[in-house]
Amino acid sequence: MIKLFVTDLDGCISEPFKTPNWDAIHKIRELNLKSRESELIPPLTICTGRPFPYAEAVAQWLDVRLPFVFESAGLFHWDGHRFETAINTENGMMEPIRAMKRWLTEEILPQYPGINLEFSKMMDAGVVGQDEKTINHLHLLIQEKVKQDYPELIVHATDVSVNTLMPGNDKLQGFKLLSRALGIQLSEMAYIGDSSGDVPALKEVRLPFVPMNAREIAKEHGEVIEKQTTEAVLEAYNRIVSYNTEFVKQR
Repeated sequence: MIKLFVTDLDGCISEPFKTPNWDAIHKIRELNLKSRESELIPPLTICTGRPFPYAEAVAQWLDVRLPFVFESAGLFHWDGHRFETAINTENGMMEPIRAMKRWLTEEILPQYPGINLEFSKMMDAGVVGQDEKTINHLHLLIQEKVKQDYPELIVHATDVSVNTLMPGNDKLQGFKLLSRALGIQLSEMAYIGDSSGDVPALKEVRLPFVPMNAREIAKEHGEVIEKQTTEAVLEAYNRIVSYNTEFVKQR
């Protein structure tokens, strides 16, 4: 029985820098609302590498009332407006990330107009932009910098961003925070994600899904839905309901 459906944001709920498919968003929200009345429909929450303000805004669109994950391994609780993280952010542990932000800000980004630091991020050094060719180039530059100076750090990329993270700051850790907060096992969860950063979580949940627009590495670890972004999330949600319906019939 799937007790929780988790979705990534960019590449899943919406396509970066484009207006969302509001009809599909509305239908996803309606399913989430109906989850409060039917055990066959699991509630919805979010696990994203994007910063807290963006994740909170989308959670409001979808009427997510459960804790959600931002920056891969940070958990926000609506109750008491509380935050917790899966990594140690004290005693100078974040200095490599701060150093990467300084390097990006001072030496790299001035050379690439249209690429920006994700200013509101707290736990990773992220850059974002709309030109995929430039993002791919920066991915290589950042990987080389990390290999040379901060080999303990981890680098992930999407079509619009490159993220440098502390070890342990990955979505699987975010899922473990969700599991502990909600008392739901990973074997009772479904997830849809589209990039390399989603792979650790996709490998561990009961039902992993990826949209047609996902990167190839993600497609190796989930059921590929032959739809794009928001429509793929909606289709995954409906498939989960069907899965739960069959599960209940066979009990």
